[in-house]
Amino acid sequence: MSRTRIRSTPVDQACAAAVGLARGAAEEIARPGEVGEHLGFDNEGDRVVTHYFECLDRAYLGWRWAVTVTRASRARVVTVSETVLLPGARALLAPRWVPWNERLLPGDLGVGDLLPTEADDDRLVPGFASPDEAIDAQAVLELGLGRARVLSALGRDLAAHRWRSGEPGPHAPIAHAAPAQCSTCGFYWPLAGTLGLGFGVCANEYAPDDGRVVSADHGCGAHSEATTVPSMVTDAAPPILDDLEYDLTESGSADEASSEPLGHA
Repeated sequence: MSRTRIRSTPVDQACAAAVGLARGAAEEIARPGEVGEHLGFDNEGDRVVTHYFECLDRAYLGWRWAVTVTRASRARVVTVSETVLLPGARALLAPRWVPWNERLLPGDLGVGDLLPTEADDDRLVPGFASPDEAIDAQAVLELGLGRARVLSALGRDLAAHRWRSGEPGPHAPIAHAAPAQCSTCGFYWPLAGTLGLGFGVCANEYAPDDGRVVSADHGCGAHSEATTVPSMVTDAAPPILDDLEYDLTESGSADEASSEPLGHA
């Protein structure tokens, strides 16, 4: 087995000794008194050396000036290639830049904001390739009613997972205290298509999830069958007349009735 040898480039002594030249280059672009002591150098290659100087600017603590010097082959004069300010190990740096689509959170979109969708978004597929078998894609396409893109199987699964694991799902505190699940509630309206097997919309104006998607095993205290409330209006029972029988009562004679004192002469 052959081994590849890597030849180390010797340090060019003329470039390594050009500390004064490198310091002068750094002082040309820095403000007075901001170039500190020499911190050393790195051998960059054939006749190329980078010198480092401490940065004394209080706004750039931990940074260092880097001045690269070089010389041409068989030349004795060393020249400056570039001068930059580089962060050191203890430099204060800005947070790592995060693309906007990774920084965006649910609820960040405001009135008038536009949220672009990437052309290759995995959550969407062309309208004719809908994964929902309940939709007659060919008929919709022929009528010209189809959308350019619809939910893909991945987009549908992501939505189902997000809904079920969040507040509209079965693990919310309000669902644990509910008397029954939404699937048995009269105000539960199942979604169309495949998602209707596990999700629907709440149509109870008194429920906290009114007008929102909830899972079938979600629940709240506004369940249609939670309690039976008696009517506030009570109707008196009609009188019962028995015209098939009669009661016998004793009554006095007419003379006894006329002799009853009436309290007047």
